[in-house]
Amino acid sequence: MLLLKIGGGAGINIEGIADDLAGTTGPAVIVHGANAWRDDLADRLGIAREVVTSVRGYDSVLATESTMDVMLMAYAGLRNKRIVEALQRRKVAALGLTGLDGRLIQGKRNPGIQVRQGEKILLRRDLSGKPQGINGALVKLLLENGYTPVLTVPICDEQGIAISADNDDITAVLHRELHASTVVSLLEAPGFLADPADPGSVIPAMSRSDVKQWEERSTGRIKRKLHAINRIMEEYPTRVILADGRTAHPLADALAGRGTTIA
Repeated sequence: MLLLKIGGGAGINIEGIADDLAGTTGPAVIVHGANAWRDDLADRLGIAREVVTSVRGYDSVLATESTMDVMLMAYAGLRNKRIVEALQRRKVAALGLTGLDGRLIQGKRNPGIQVRQGEKILLRRDLSGKPQGINGALVKLLLENGYTPVLTVPICDEQGIAISADNDDITAVLHRELHASTVVSLLEAPGFLADPADPGSVIPAMSRSDVKQWEERSTGRIKRKLHAINRIMEEYPTRVILADGRTAHPLADALAGRGTTIA
């Protein structure tokens, strides 16, 4: 089984990914982001976004009622359905869902995000949480009947409320249940970069211990991604590939070994 995580950047080549996926065999589950579409819609609607950094160094957009509305429009609506459309045009039986539908991704609401403000540590509460498990029966029902699930946020909290969650964490929880033979993460970079400012600094191969070391020294979005990869390797070791989602054939390139392979 292939577990495919598609980043939410504007440069990701969905048409190329759809071409590649249509040429593969075996079941696949897709998880996608849409941060570029969320930010564009928020700007057009005049809705402010606040990025906070936890005391552990992880960045996230504070999920308010207003930003949740934008998330539903961008992730569950525009981006999800355009990906489904691209796959359907290639005869892939794609089915777009959020983690809220059928409680497909079940999570636990965060008690609050600890952020540092000067000498103080504040607790900021919002509509976010951590994925805890999946509706495995529903996912397997879709796969066994030839469908390709295309999944995104929001997920469902304990009370049935829509909450935001990190898609890399969702990918890790899906892998725990599905035991994918390969996990591919397509991003706006040619792989994992030793120097984020240098596209030529791709590290072609990493061990799990390498990932842990890089997580400790990294900051920003990549730190969260490495943390999720560590969880994937802990739950059920597999091959994880970080590759460029902007090329003509992103998935084919990744499966051919271009990018960073963690095994």
